[in-house]
Amino acid sequence: MSGIEQTRKAATDLGHSPGFGNEHSSEAVPGALPHGHNSPQRAPLGLYAEQLSGSAFTEPRSHNRRSWLYRIRPSAAHPPFVRIDNGAVRGAPFTESVPDPNRLRWNPLPEPPPGTDFLAGLWTLGGNGDAAQRSGMAVHLYHANAPMTDRVFSDADGELLIVPERGGLLIRTELGLLAARPGEVALIPRGVRFRVEPLDDVVRGYVCENYGRPFVLPDLGPIGANGLANARDFHAPVAAYEDIERPTQVISKYCGNLWSATYDHSPLDVVAWHGNHVPYVYDLRRFNVIGSISYDHPDPSIFTVLTSPSDTPGLAGVDFVVFAPRWLVGEDTFRPPYFHRNVMSEYMGLIEGAYDAKTAGEGGFVPGGGSLHNMMSAHGPDRETFDRASAAELRPQRIDGLAFMFETRWPVTLAGQAARAAHLQRGYDEVWQGLERHFRP
Repeated sequence: MSGIEQTRKAATDLGHSPGFGNEHSSEAVPGALPHGHNSPQRAPLGLYAEQLSGSAFTEPRSHNRRSWLYRIRPSAAHPPFVRIDNGAVRGAPFTESVPDPNRLRWNPLPEPPPGTDFLAGLWTLGGNGDAAQRSGMAVHLYHANAPMTDRVFSDADGELLIVPERGGLLIRTELGLLAARPGEVALIPRGVRFRVEPLDDVVRGYVCENYGRPFVLPDLGPIGANGLANARDFHAPVAAYEDIERPTQVISKYCGNLWSATYDHSPLDVVAWHGNHVPYVYDLRRFNVIGSISYDHPDPSIFTVLTSPSDTPGLAGVDFVVFAPRWLVGEDTFRPPYFHRNVMSEYMGLIEGAYDAKTAGEGGFVPGGGSLHNMMSAHGPDRETFDRASAAELRPQRIDGLAFMFETRWPVTLAGQAARAAHLQRGYDEVWQGLERHFRP
């Protein structure tokens, strides 16, 4: 059985615990999880009790994130970390360029060199804020064709929202296994260690690194009690551990840089755990789309899956928005997204199909590619889309593409490699050329 076949077998029929923000608990060996208290004098089965805190101890209960882990070796048993080369990974603050008001678009990343694992294939596009101050976000892309063998990764700077676009991933975390395929997303909390193994020969996708407050489900307001992303559709893993005693490279992203230590065992050795600082996988096709059934295109905020709140109500550090399959039925309505300028900055990616405001195909907006419309950059449907939608017969219309947006309160400053990238589309502005004058006073 090949390596990929073994990985696919491991990714089948994974157990899960449903519910976003729940207090989950799981044990891979009966009796490993203590009951009645968290840190007994002697933890069950000779394990070590350890708390992983994703928030300050004194944050309000509704914001507090922590999990208790019962593991074979404590995380404290490790040699010193040393700086290693960052590769194509960058962190905030981004100082290699200045914020750019121009509309920008990229083709997909090129094919990865042989032997590229998830971490080696992580490529930073840009971001904002300051990782050390726990504010802002970063946009990364990844491409890979090999598993992370005998090495694991964790991000002390923020949580990672992984959006596969081509090929699936098996993600082995401290708390158990997740499988994320195109159309699904995986959310890895700050500080949780994990290893990625491709489920296909080549994998590719997007990553949002959230430095700020952890993602939560948005409030529904007048929508009521139901709609958008349902908490029960988020699946946390069940406990699964590695009892492996061989050298393992542990890599940590810390204040924008990569650090490494070689352990004499796998740190994915948690036999039981309980808490709410946990990873999740979510199927975007389960998103309950809310839209207009009379007239006008709703604001894109109606498609928010997850939000990282800031100190200003309604102004997110980062929103994760999905444009999922849906029906358009608006009467006397220009149905694609309208022309606009936005105080927020928008990075958009495409998972499958086409986006209804952008021309697809070579040189257009294609799966694996992405566009960046920074704060107050004027954008909207390209000329071809405008002409088509303005003349279309307004019958009920099915949209089957799957696109998403990382929307953030601050401009996204490019990493130098993104500003110089060969796959940057230099002629993006041309898609709006030819929008003619139709004014007839």
